[in-house]
Amino acid sequence: MITDKVLVNKDVSIRIVELSDCNENYLRWLNDEETNRYLETRWSEQTMESIKDFVKTIRESNHSYLFAILYNDRHVGNIKIGPIHPIYKFADISYFIGEKTLWGKGIATKAINLVVKFGFEYLDLHKIQASFYEQNIGSKKALVNNGFLREGIFRKKYKTTEGIWSDIHEYGLLKSEYKKER
Repeated sequence: MITDKVLVNKDVSIRIVELSDCNENYLRWLNDEETNRYLETRWSEQTMESIKDFVKTIRESNHSYLFAILYNDRHVGNIKIGPIHPIYKFADISYFIGEKTLWGKGIATKAINLVVKFGFEYLDLHKIQASFYEQNIGSKKALVNNGFLREGIFRKKYKTTEGIWSDIHEYGLLKSEYKKER
């Protein structure tokens, strides 16, 4: 378990989520239909207890890390890396920006850059991967801006909240493709 890691990229930084981050803002983000549109947490109402339990579980984990995304030192979303496969040295990342007024400002791109740095330089991963609903253009842009390449499409794999079957795009980045300066 890691508790003291902070990574900074100009106005965006990430640090391990604390239980004190489980507040009304965090709860509001997870229950907001527009914010959680592409999050699997959308299928059940989130409570303060459920988010605290999730944060406690991840903090105790040896195979996943949950970071708070800070924009000018304000918690505006989260990014997770894990689970980490111990033999093949790869992990998934997932993320969201909860503060809708900050969407489209490149914050997710910078947070992904930081967690990729953490994954390759601190965890010594071989590969980092992410998937997203085809409708989530912002997620695609953030991954491509960090050098991720499309590896495949799972046709009509998940339903949107509107009941539409959606293709899921899988993107990945190998350590050999990673460029520290982005």
